[in-house]
Amino acid sequence: MNTAAVLSQPIVLPSLPFDQGALAPVISANTLSFHYGKHHKTYVDTLNKLIVGTEFADMPLEKIVKTTSQSADHSAIFNNAAQAWNHAFYWKSLKPKGGGEPPAALKRAMEASFGSLDACKKELSKAAVSQFGSGWAWLVQDGEKLKILKTPDARTPMADGPKPLLTIDVWEHAYYLDYQNRRVDYVNALIEKLANWEFAAQNFGQ
Repeated sequence: MNTAAVLSQPIVLPSLPFDQGALAPVISANTLSFHYGKHHKTYVDTLNKLIVGTEFADMPLEKIVKTTSQSADHSAIFNNAAQAWNHAFYWKSLKPKGGGEPPAALKRAMEASFGSLDACKKELSKAAVSQFGSGWAWLVQDGEKLKILKTPDARTPMADGPKPLLTIDVWEHAYYLDYQNRRVDYVNALIEKLANWEFAAQNFGQ
């Protein structure tokens, strides 16, 4: 028996923080069944296959992402690890009956960095809608300032320095079953009705 293989801890698919139907009608249970049950699960399963017998086999997910971020030789490991991490973060960025007013400290930071809460939301929406092709839009903390970033494909600010507070997935599989090509409708509905500002505030406070 391979002792190293026995001791190795696989990356696990985290449970959703809500029932699959809880985000409807903004995100349907049908979309979640594919997005979480197929796409997210495949990233996790593929990553576990790729890291068997490698230096990454016993690393936590976040360390795998950071270690492989700039390595062309490990691009497949990075892509699957980053997508596994991004999706786990995305689920926490959403909640049933979300949106509304952020907690006070986060709202003050948003106002200080963007001028107003609405201006922050508009910047986040603009980044998500304008991301060409697949990718992500992020509210991040960079030093004392909050910023909006967008990243292509599997890229994540977590690997590059800024602290993610909240994200929006704009890969087509995140919205196409419900919205087809109407990305703007998906993005704006998510921000106004599902954004988990409490989760963002917890990340801001760390």
